[in-house]
Amino acid sequence: MEENNTLSSPVVVSAHDDFDWSIDKRNVSSYDSAEKLKYDAVYEGTFKAITDGEMVEGIVVGLTKTDVVINIGFKSDGLVSLNEFRDLQGLKTGDVVEVMVVEKEDREGHLHLSRRQARITRAWEKIVEVHKTGDVVSGLVTSKTKGGLIVDIYGMETFLPGSQIDVKPVTDYDQFVGKTMEFKVVKINETIKNAVVSHKALIESDIEAQRAEIMGKLEKGQVLEGTIKNITDFGAFLDLGGVDGLLYITDISWGRISHPSEVLKLDQKLNVVVLDFDDEKKRISLGLKQLTPHPWDTLPEWVHEGSTVKGKVVNIEDYGAFLEIQPGVEGLVHVSEITWANSPINAKEFFKLGDEYEARIVTLDKGSRKMSLSIKQLTTDPWSEIENKFPVDSRHKGLVKNITPYGVFVELEPGIGGMIHISDLSWLKRFNHPSEYTRSGQEISVVILNIDKDNRKLQLGHKQLEEDPWNTLQDTFAVGTLHEGTVTRKDDKGAIVQLPYGLEGFAPNRHLNKEDGKSIVADETNSFMVIEFDRNEKRIVLSHTRIWEQGKVEEKEAENKEKKADSAKAKKVVKDIQSKVEKTTLGDLGVLAELKKKLDGGTEGEAK
Repeated sequence: MEENNTLSSPVVVSAHDDFDWSIDKRNVSSYDSAEKLKYDAVYEGTFKAITDGEMVEGIVVGLTKTDVVINIGFKSDGLVSLNEFRDLQGLKTGDVVEVMVVEKEDREGHLHLSRRQARITRAWEKIVEVHKTGDVVSGLVTSKTKGGLIVDIYGMETFLPGSQIDVKPVTDYDQFVGKTMEFKVVKINETIKNAVVSHKALIESDIEAQRAEIMGKLEKGQVLEGTIKNITDFGAFLDLGGVDGLLYITDISWGRISHPSEVLKLDQKLNVVVLDFDDEKKRISLGLKQLTPHPWDTLPEWVHEGSTVKGKVVNIEDYGAFLEIQPGVEGLVHVSEITWANSPINAKEFFKLGDEYEARIVTLDKGSRKMSLSIKQLTTDPWSEIENKFPVDSRHKGLVKNITPYGVFVELEPGIGGMIHISDLSWLKRFNHPSEYTRSGQEISVVILNIDKDNRKLQLGHKQLEEDPWNTLQDTFAVGTLHEGTVTRKDDKGAIVQLPYGLEGFAPNRHLNKEDGKSIVADETNSFMVIEFDRNEKRIVLSHTRIWEQGKVEEKEAENKEKKADSAKAKKVVKDIQSKVEKTTLGDLGVLAELKKKLDGGTEGEAK
């Protein structure tokens, strides 16, 4: 309904609807499109042709509290934040500055300029150039960051790694913040416009120049003064005034040292001699001990063959130990010169590093700088009078020092000892190993069986302390005798049986069978028969099976014997009757026939 009313309502005509807005007050109409383009081009030509990202110079035409107005000859002026001019003191109207055109027209149609972008671009160009030429640049350390410092060079931030601050390790980075230092640009990244600088490279180049000068004047045998800058396990590094040298641990002292820190300290100044150097590898080998005479060349008079000396254990080998008599002078105590005992000695168990011992000098050769020492020769050889102190058949107590599968080594006194063979431990028991009878460290009684003075050996016995019980027990354990025994051990061959009087016997498996078909087991006690007794071999063979088998045989024999007796008795009765009968009667014949039948039956049974 409303729409119809609108269409039908009358049109109201205003007074100036026919006014031509394109004609100005001078009654001149506006340009057409072609003319407008033409005159716009003329207008644009009156200004500089600029592009985004271009570097241009501009004139400061105005200053506000926050911005700087710059005219670059374009149709409009640009505004740049005053913060971007903090490095310029006393900026004023009319000053010429370099800026970058960020955008000719931003979203609001304004000219966007940046002095900061211009400075960064120019700085990057200079940094790239310096990186190529290797020139030294000056920069301000502005702040600390992770792993290093931030350095302002030409107005651009660069990175100084902590490892590139100095040739020495640096832990406190804060001490460099705010300092102006010289650097070399060592690395650039064109893509992200990032640069890495180094102060250490400058120091190293200076050191390299000094090193080249010093290396050119070096000679073997030259004595130099150096300062210890580092100590390691294998030696010490000395600063010789721009070049480093290595003082190896073996060239520090004529005597043995386990670590250089025992005689050297950091920052200590030393006079050292140049032993060798290599120009190409830039290595210098130094010596300290070479500045003093070798101790072997200045041995005191009291050091001679036969004299007694005291030394510290500085090295231990399988064959002996080295004693240091004085720094740089060592002697060897061979294992054979430790003790008079003939038993082998392990030098690494006898000696300990750092322990002191007295020893006698056996041989001394100054030419080859060798010395042999002896500890045992400080005492009298106990074997020289062995027959007097340890005669044959004498009895003693000793200490078990070592056990082997074939015997026990016993020490009677230091340097004197012998072996008890496994067969001489007991008259009655057989051992698979001597450790079943004794162990190391135990005291044991022995009797001297034999003396081998040349080979310094004693033959010892233990069972000989008592009489041989086998001589007295051979009747008790005669073949066929019965004894009660307990099985102590059983294997696939047979069983060991414990018998009275401490004796042991052996029963083969086939002699362990019982009458019920089972076999005697371990720890079982039963009766055994001696079937073999060997006094010389100390062997008793037993059988349980033989007992009940023999019983059956005897029972059979007794039964047969009884049958034979009955048969003989019957024969005698018949004979007696026949002798009394004079006349045969029918009744008598019946009796005789019955007796004869019995007699024949008995005889037949015997035959069977």
